Amino acid sequence: MKVIATEKAPGAIGPYSQGFIAGGFVYTSGQIPVNPADGTVPEGIAAQTEQSCKNVGAILEAAGSGYDKVIKTTCFLADIADFAAFNDVYAKYFTSKPARSCVAVKDLPKGVLCEIEAVAEA
Repeated sequence: MKVIATEKAPGAIGPYSQGFIAGGFVYTSGQIPVNPADGTVPEGIAAQTEQSCKNVGAILEAAGSGYDKVIKTTCFLADIADFAAFNDVYAKYFTSKPARSCVAVKDLPKGVLCEIEAVAEA
């Protein structure tokens, strides 16, 4: 196993790693829309989805992988009414259409609107 760590994605806000490489796969922790450069969170579901996707991409890149190698994502929304707007942005990044689960949850860390985690080939 190898820990993935990059300055291009937000640091963990708890006792976990940004991701791991194990058994030929990359496992990312859930990425919320925190800008790693300044810690800000953009407004609105489209901008937050964009930042979450970029954060996942930075971890994949640090692991030597990429969006095209993602086989499964799990997505969390604070409001299922944001599903269509979330999909519009998500589709620009995950063009290979990996398997996915997308659920609405009661709350997300820092009060954000979305979170994305991924499993990819290393």
